[in-house]
Amino acid sequence: MTNYARMYRFGITPWERYATAAAASIAAWLDREETGRSRPLGRALDLGCGRGLYTAELARRGWEAVGIDYVPTAIEAAAAKSRGAAGLSYVVGDVTRLPSAKLGTFDFFLDIGCFQGLHAGQRRAQAEGVGALANPGATVLLLSFGPSRWRWLVEGASREEVETAFAGWEMLASEPADTAGLGWPMNKTTPRWYRLGPPA
Repeated sequence: MTNYARMYRFGITPWERYATAAAASIAAWLDREETGRSRPLGRALDLGCGRGLYTAELARRGWEAVGIDYVPTAIEAAAAKSRGAAGLSYVVGDVTRLPSAKLGTFDFFLDIGCFQGLHAGQRRAQAEGVGALANPGATVLLLSFGPSRWRWLVEGASREEVETAFAGWEMLASEPADTAGLGWPMNKTTPRWYRLGPPA
């Protein structure tokens, strides 16, 4: 698993470029997510939120957004950047132990690059935690690199691994993700978006 605390400490955060480079693609997926939902949209949890790039966007769109990450310096930076913003909060916590964070329940879960960095047991634990916190009708939107020869370096997860972790959830969509802005070797990992609906 990538040592994100160390990478934040040294300012090595290549994944943050994706938020800007693929902004139109991400916005399109969030637009799709909001289609058909009544206002207010409800509560959204940004898993592995880092410095809150996507959490703040969720709040701007009208979600009551919570970002969770295990790196305190990332959460501190996110909170400082959005101080005073309505409908937005951050928590230092472990995505593999969500119930212990006492966050309440959610209508939407966003995971951009967090799940793929966990090992199989952690992935199951994250998915179980999501299930425990999911309101009826909740959905998960997950972006992951695919398996590749570079997996040892940039991580990744296959559709089968996503479905195994989220056993019982329905795969609502699986589509290629925009690789613009990723750079080498991340742009060689065939990233995909996965959208899942809750167990019946």
